[in-house]
Amino acid sequence: MAAVAGSASAGANGSAAAHRVGAPTNPMATALLTDQYQFSMAYAYWKAGKHADRAVKNPFGGEFTVFAGLEECIKFIANFKFTEDDILFLQSVMPMCEDAFFDYLRKTDCSDVEVYSIPEGSVVFPKVPLMRVEGPVAVVQLLETPFVNLINYASLVTTNAARHRHVAGKSKVLLEFGLRRAQGPDGAISASKYCFMGGFDATSNVLAGNLFGIPLRGTHSHAYVSSYMSLDEIPDKSLKSKDGSRVCKDFVSLVKEWLQKIQLADSLCGVFGETNQSELAAFASYALAFPTNFLALVDTYDVMRSGIPNFCAVALALHDLGYKASGIRLDSGDLAYLSIEARKVFRTLEKEFNVPAFGKMIITASNDLNEETIDALNKQGHEVDSFGIGTYLVTCYSQAALGCVFKLVEINSRPRIKLSEDVAKVSIPCKKRCFRLYGKEGYPLVDIMMRESEPSPKAGERILCRHPFLESKRAYVVPQHVEELLQCYWPDKPRVELPSLEEIRGRCMQQLEKLRPDHIRRLNPTPYKVSVSAKLYEFIHSLWLNEAPVGELQ
Repeated sequence: MAAVAGSASAGANGSAAAHRVGAPTNPMATALLTDQYQFSMAYAYWKAGKHADRAVKNPFGGEFTVFAGLEECIKFIANFKFTEDDILFLQSVMPMCEDAFFDYLRKTDCSDVEVYSIPEGSVVFPKVPLMRVEGPVAVVQLLETPFVNLINYASLVTTNAARHRHVAGKSKVLLEFGLRRAQGPDGAISASKYCFMGGFDATSNVLAGNLFGIPLRGTHSHAYVSSYMSLDEIPDKSLKSKDGSRVCKDFVSLVKEWLQKIQLADSLCGVFGETNQSELAAFASYALAFPTNFLALVDTYDVMRSGIPNFCAVALALHDLGYKASGIRLDSGDLAYLSIEARKVFRTLEKEFNVPAFGKMIITASNDLNEETIDALNKQGHEVDSFGIGTYLVTCYSQAALGCVFKLVEINSRPRIKLSEDVAKVSIPCKKRCFRLYGKEGYPLVDIMMRESEPSPKAGERILCRHPFLESKRAYVVPQHVEELLQCYWPDKPRVELPSLEEIRGRCMQQLEKLRPDHIRRLNPTPYKVSVSAKLYEFIHSLWLNEAPVGELQ
């Protein structure tokens, strides 16, 4: 299976493919985005005449993981080339290399590379290869670092988002608020994209909204509230009704009237006294600017004594003019207690003043939320409709990195294996096909890897599934449905087209719903079974014995 490195015609094809696929989102994702030792190995391959040997490599991930980053990998290889500036820089840092090697790099592209991958947005498990990359070994070597870089964080943050979605439940709105805490601009853009893929509904990141079409959400900050001193600071107090039929010339006076009614309401029994008037001014001013989307941050001074009554006064004034306020955001304090109390007030005022749906206004919670705090809120009971999550989400605080790796499994059709005293680090050799086997209840039962030459498993036919390394762990499976996991995404021969972000998000949600609940629960999940065929099992252990040195005792 020898391969020829890129030619002039191959380069032309590569340029056409790059135009169709598009450029990487991050312009820093160039051919130089790799570790220095990749160039050292590429030169060593070239020097030994092995640079065109056909290599097959597999990255793999951890439990459970939502696979992400495929689109960026395909964009990367579609645009892979070395500019003359790149070559000059490499010559300066690798002066020991022959000039002919740099001539080889000038002609190098990825037109002779093949990429087979699990679809982006799929739930994956340890040892199942996320991607199979075939091509000239020197080129594939240069792809190792950028591919792992593009997949690692993408899959990690998508998985983190999916876990938050799982613990929050389907009905809650999840907002990604991580821009200010993310690791630089690229970390923020990637986080917004992959959080949406993992099940979030919107982002505060305007650039991400522009780039990827993600819905945007945002209100105001404490600084906006505290910037007001009095109601006199509002210059234009007029507001046209929603239907345009009339104009309220003094919206602020209407707000003050409603605040007095709330304070005197029999159903609230004098719960509310004097409120902070500068906060009331901020809310009224914000409502004048955004009457159709009024959502206020109510914890700048005191949630229940000031924030809630001030918000309700403005919301009821808007209602008089045909508008419907969106709701409130809580950013501090006992979120469970405050959300419950706020909901009680909304429902009470709905009955007191006969305002339909006032009791159903949105309550959003923020303030360093994470998977654990949402789980705790669920156990306490709360009235939060929407969660704004930032730091712990985009930084993946509970796990610094995913740990995907790239392993050589075949060279020139000869299977290769990486051995280790740690069995978990032993690679599974040879070019493989991967299948997901589904049971009678519609849940996946097991993923199985097979040698490429083996016949595909069929629905209704019994197949022996073996643990890759533990002899006693084996089981027969009669699948009701069989799904092949690895599909061709590159080059331009018949291949799967890259789906839209919305389609990938849908796949992720569908995949999570297909899994047995005990496989994806937050604590002590049941390990999902990953297996190999009987033939691949025998081959692994035969090659292992072949490659492992035999000790000698004296």
